[in-house]
Amino acid sequence: MNTAKVAHTFSNLVREIRKKHVGKGPEQITTRFVGPWAVCELKGNLTSVEKFAVRTEDGRRIVRELRTTFIKEIYKDEELRTEVENVVGARLVTLFCDFDVDLDTAITVYVFDKPLGLDGLN
Repeated sequence: MNTAKVAHTFSNLVREIRKKHVGKGPEQITTRFVGPWAVCELKGNLTSVEKFAVRTEDGRRIVRELRTTFIKEIYKDEELRTEVENVVGARLVTLFCDFDVDLDTAITVYVFDKPLGLDGLN
């Protein structure tokens, strides 16, 4: 299995999911595989409304909380989970995500039920 090709496919799927559910996909995604994890770094995520909101401390807190909570909620959809699982050939167990408002960067770690066999430089 070509790791670079799988990483590209995975990144494109993540971008489309974010675009569909959040209204804007990230400008740049880097995906790396480590054992049973797919780790995605997403840059350039904020919508124009969010950029306005993060000018205040409360806005920053709310955008961060919404981003992390909402992304976790999206992946409860079985059809969406199946799409993700089909790319790597493993069952999605859970995911962890965080969002840095200042850097406009998100990290999402997808945890699968087995090593993906895709470790290496991407």
